[in-house]
Amino acid sequence: METPSSGLFLNMSDGLEGFRMTTTRKRLLVFGHASGALPNVMQLANDDLDIVRASEVHMPDSVADCIFVDGSEPQQISDVQMGALGVFHSLPDGVVLLDDSLNILWHNQTFRQLIKADSDVVLTNRTLQEVIAPTDGTDISRVAIPTAAGEAASISVRREDRTVLALRLATTPIDLGDGNHSAVILTVRDVTAQVMEKQKQDAIYRAGLELGNLSPDDVTHMTPDERVALLKDQILQLTQEVLGYDKFEIRLLNAETQELVPLLEFGMAPEAASRRLYAAESGNGVTGFVAFSKSTYLCADTKSDRLYLSGAADARSSLTVPLMIRDSVLGTFNVESPGALAFDQRDLDFLVLFGRVVAGSLNQLQLLEAEKATAATENTDRLRREVAVPSDEILKSVTWILERYIGHDPDVCERLHLIADRTRQIRADVGTVVASEVSPTLSTTVAQRPPRQALFGKRILVVDQDTLAREDAHDLLGQMGCAVETVQTATDACAMLRNFPYDVVLTDIRLSDANGYECFRKLREINAQVPIIMMTSFGYDSTHSIVKARQEGLKAVLYKPFRRAQMLDEVEKAVTTPSPQR
Repeated sequence: METPSSGLFLNMSDGLEGFRMTTTRKRLLVFGHASGALPNVMQLANDDLDIVRASEVHMPDSVADCIFVDGSEPQQISDVQMGALGVFHSLPDGVVLLDDSLNILWHNQTFRQLIKADSDVVLTNRTLQEVIAPTDGTDISRVAIPTAAGEAASISVRREDRTVLALRLATTPIDLGDGNHSAVILTVRDVTAQVMEKQKQDAIYRAGLELGNLSPDDVTHMTPDERVALLKDQILQLTQEVLGYDKFEIRLLNAETQELVPLLEFGMAPEAASRRLYAAESGNGVTGFVAFSKSTYLCADTKSDRLYLSGAADARSSLTVPLMIRDSVLGTFNVESPGALAFDQRDLDFLVLFGRVVAGSLNQLQLLEAEKATAATENTDRLRREVAVPSDEILKSVTWILERYIGHDPDVCERLHLIADRTRQIRADVGTVVASEVSPTLSTTVAQRPPRQALFGKRILVVDQDTLAREDAHDLLGQMGCAVETVQTATDACAMLRNFPYDVVLTDIRLSDANGYECFRKLREINAQVPIIMMTSFGYDSTHSIVKARQEGLKAVLYKPFRRAQMLDEVEKAVTTPSPQR
């Protein structure tokens, strides 16, 4: 059949689903004022055609094989074209026309696909409740459907196949030819993926609560190893249950060495689990790159990815995310799968979210370790202060006796040296015993005092009448591993230097039995090689001790109150740099 020139002719041989032809004659549905073209149409059809005017059609009672639209009504042409060309059946959402009793009058193909109905099953004239068949107890007929324009009722129902459908129902004015002037328009969308995503997010949130569900009493009575073991068990369980992954690896970053130290692995090859990796742009696999760049990485195919280093034996794709606290990298979380293209961006987003939970738990453990390490350091400092004064008195007394027995009784002198050695050993052991109570299982990020390797083990003599100054010397230099001994007078200082070796001597310029220069001279006469540092408060040096001592090779001068770093710097220079006085 040719298209008449006065209008638009559309073939509707596919028809609207649910309607059946009751006659072999063709039916032409006419819209608009098309009477002028009808004789031509009839002639072309050889009179084997029934003419149906649009005003006579009452859905779903009639259907046409062809539609003829007069071109004088452009809006009707647009609407008819949409229906005739199957646009409604191509919509991504299901669309259903319901009567007031929620019986199905018409639906598009998408709706049939969403409810997974066979093509030969007729859905019209059935209730929506029967067709949807919710298994969660929802009664759709009890939903209050708004009558105001632009409003809709929204509900979600779960079906037997575990899919979740989102329904939106709205009332619309329409003439169905049965005296009713309104109907219900239903749109249906499959939201199973979104619901599952929300469930996984909730599961990750609950996982975070569970990982952090340790009471202060529990934590206090756990050793660091026990805390880490508990955290490992929880992460392992939640990674498998919440994310469904059974091949993964967590490494912690050592902030000083940049090494990524294995913390937890499951399903990884032995050589991969023991491999040494560092945070670096290249040469350390995806894990090293992620720690270096602080960015996530999706490896779609391990066989073609240049960064990838073998992890799980059968891995073909992987996800790796940095474990971050604020802008700091604590470590990495790597997940692998035997299937190529097994992960997508959504999987990566979930791993990032779960990684935040893990990072928060790791950070809590590290803070606990840092707190314990700080407490141990404070205990060490306190014990050092308490031991310092009596041990100094013992050493001073031993030296006093040695001065009188040298050359008279070798056995007594030997015993006195043994007493001095044991006193020094006890003082050195104080810090070692307390510090050994801290097991740095997660010490990769626990802050420690900056080491001064040049000072460790150096023996230092401090000569000062001020008790506070002697205590400060014990604290500041003792923290660096120095063996500090103090006396109050130049006489005691000379006796100590005669009987014991020292790497540095610090002396105040105001002593009860000598001024600074006199003390300096006496010490130089005993040992011309030992570096000497003078200390003085800001003020007038009436004896000109500093000027005179400088002329004879004084090592350095510290002005009280000196800063911690200033004292350490001067002592470090004294033990590492040759001086003219040597």
